[in-house]
Amino acid sequence: MKILLRIGNRILSCVCLVLAFAFGVLAQQATVARDVNLRSDPSTTNPRIELLKSGSSLTLLDSTPQGGFYHVKAADGQEGWVWSKNITLGTALVATVPTSTECDDSLWDHVYNPQRLIVKEQCVAVTGTIVDATNKKEADGVRHEADGDTHGWLSLDPQYKSMLNAGNISSEGGNMVFEIVCMFKVSQADAKAACPSTFHNPVEIPPVGSHVRVIGTYVQDTNHAQWMEIHPVTSITVAP
Repeated sequence: MKILLRIGNRILSCVCLVLAFAFGVLAQQATVARDVNLRSDPSTTNPRIELLKSGSSLTLLDSTPQGGFYHVKAADGQEGWVWSKNITLGTALVATVPTSTECDDSLWDHVYNPQRLIVKEQCVAVTGTIVDATNKKEADGVRHEADGDTHGWLSLDPQYKSMLNAGNISSEGGNMVFEIVCMFKVSQADAKAACPSTFHNPVEIPPVGSHVRVIGTYVQDTNHAQWMEIHPVTSITVAP
């Protein structure tokens, strides 16, 4: 019975990943061009949910406007409708994303709350330089998250800079976030199931300042400022 449950959970995880990938391909970014009200429906009848300031990043939940309004998700996670003429649309998917076939899909079994991640490309390989994401508070230069993951920064090489979005620029120092799952002791109660004691992540973090090649899944985190990430990371190797 336990074997069947594990198989069923694995199949469910794969289905969720496929659906997330499909949504990720269709997901489109937008930027608030002029202050705009986020509303609960595509009209001006009901009170606004909040005022979105110029420069804020949005994710389109539907690329087709309804009555002149787009259905969107704001950087703080609120969903609603905005007047189309007050936002500027971005591209649906960065055309220069460098794909790879070297990812370990089993790592998704250890991603905490994967529903928050929009998969943009299932496997990519990028190069860049590791920079300190902790202001020298951690010797390894990465934040030790409560869910056991790293929160590291990669200063991408110039040819990959287009993979960043407004959230990376405003909240992550213009860097790509990389998350290695289950690297540290988990202190968040609801995240412990994703990092059982039997799992050990073999990925090692090179020192800050290292020029590296990072392989993993290219995603957008719909929480926080909706920045882009390599999450989960399959490997990090020092590159010439």
